[in-house]
Amino acid sequence: MTQDQIFAFAVLSGLMLLFIWGRLRYDLVAVIALLAAVFTGIVPHKAAFSGFGDDIVIIVASALVVSAAVERSGIIGAALHRISPKITSVQGQIVVLVTTVTVLSAFVKNIGALAMMIPVAFQMARRSNASPSWFLMPMAFGSLLGGLITLVGTSPNIIVSRMREELTGQPFGMFDFTPVGLGIAVAGVAFLIFGYRLLPGGRKAVATMDEAIDLKDYMTEARVLATSSVVGQTTSDLSKLCDYEILVTGVIRHGPERLSLLPDAVLVAGDIVLLEGDPEALERAIGRAGLELEGEGRVTGARGAGEVGGIEAVIGATSILVGQTAKRMALHERFNINLLAVSRSGERFTERLRDITLQPGDVLVLKGDLGRFPDKLKELGILPLAEREIRLGNVRQGLLPVAILGGAMTLTTLGVLPVSTAFFTAAVLTVLCGALSLREAYEAIDWPILVMLGALIPVSESIRTTGGADLIAGWVYQFAGTLPSYGSLALIMVATMAVTPFLNNAATVLVMAPIAATFAGQIGSRPDAFLMAVSVGAACDFLTPVGHQCNTLVMGPGGYRFGDYWKLGLPLSFIVVALGVPLILFVWPL
Repeated sequence: MTQDQIFAFAVLSGLMLLFIWGRLRYDLVAVIALLAAVFTGIVPHKAAFSGFGDDIVIIVASALVVSAAVERSGIIGAALHRISPKITSVQGQIVVLVTTVTVLSAFVKNIGALAMMIPVAFQMARRSNASPSWFLMPMAFGSLLGGLITLVGTSPNIIVSRMREELTGQPFGMFDFTPVGLGIAVAGVAFLIFGYRLLPGGRKAVATMDEAIDLKDYMTEARVLATSSVVGQTTSDLSKLCDYEILVTGVIRHGPERLSLLPDAVLVAGDIVLLEGDPEALERAIGRAGLELEGEGRVTGARGAGEVGGIEAVIGATSILVGQTAKRMALHERFNINLLAVSRSGERFTERLRDITLQPGDVLVLKGDLGRFPDKLKELGILPLAEREIRLGNVRQGLLPVAILGGAMTLTTLGVLPVSTAFFTAAVLTVLCGALSLREAYEAIDWPILVMLGALIPVSESIRTTGGADLIAGWVYQFAGTLPSYGSLALIMVATMAVTPFLNNAATVLVMAPIAATFAGQIGSRPDAFLMAVSVGAACDFLTPVGHQCNTLVMGPGGYRFGDYWKLGLPLSFIVVALGVPLILFVWPL
């Protein structure tokens, strides 16, 4: 073993130990590993930051932006809204939720697909009086299975594709993963539809910041447009359209005229409806009915002003707004701020927003120049609510983000553009077309993951360039060289699955892919099957809540404990290996 190989193994061992220790965040661990590799000389100084310009980083970041745009379009929720009220059995709801998440995860990042479906899961759980814990973990596992189907479904596929290009000159295509991934996904979903019974029922979600603040429903007002779907329908129809998640507390017509609020009061274009509900329910209601949030269209900010956005803030005891109304204070005219909604604990409003007499403790949704908000809020004596995201007044419905995503995938599949160029163009188009604001696009990017990828790419290269991958592959060959082909392939897949919970799936691929490819060369096989085995193994972490973000995302809302994951995840892992190995050998023969 040479000195460089000793250094390479030392860096790799330190990397794994720090990941397992878990006290430092994974991006910081990756940066430390990069510095160690540079100062020991196994990564040249000129190549230290080459990973940050790698296509992998561009593809992952772009895919996250496009996924966020699809999520914010509301098109998925609108489609499910048509069928979800008809499905009342728990098993039927699990079929819809898990299948939808799995299919979506093939085309958008699996974490984004799961995030957009969690609110739908809670709605269905309330409708069937079931525990959300039966829904959320199967959905998380379905999102991981769906990511296997296409190139952009999950980061391991993108990294493996790049590794194949380095070895053979030809990367994996957009749908090269589909035969294997689709077969595994179908079998996995079939198991989850029945296997959810292995999970504990009745678990309560971990308390959130929203619950700690104990914020009640907001009151807002929206205008009925000529194109709104509720024109000619009643206020009761509007509530029904939104699964009765929102309450219509008033209707204003022709200036100050107020209609008697009856269930059969018919809405016409120009009516202003007073709505009450939580922010997500209000957002869904306004989007589904095609309403326009009152105040959303007013200009806030002079020419050349900064980015306009929404913020939640609470009125302090000494605020100049106490005892005043928005109309009397002329919030828009004097402060260039629009009032979008008000929430007051234990009270229901029946007057218009501009006529509500404000009190200490009221929570407001305000829209204005984000750069000037700190000074404006200080002047008004109100405090922003930290750690809370407000999306009310930011509704974007439509097929545009889906069309952009479809165009990017089509251009990639036809070979017109490489994946990096196609998805980077798609990400830019989502911003230019207004599907996402620039701020939302930056927030959609998982920067720690990008830092980790950029830092670990040169480190993983050093394992190969120093001959370390050859050495490890030789050790593997001594153990697995006498095994039949399916045995050696299963060994690589299981080893990858075992390492993933400790390293993070993207880091696992960067470490395991060179070893698998080298091992394939030593036994005289093409690398394709072994790279596929690594990709499947890294993407299928079902045993812990920490190996993949999707598993972590549902832990709190589902009220899961660490040991709950293997109850459903262990049999699913056996299914993946038992089916994945023969599928890979059939599609990618050695």
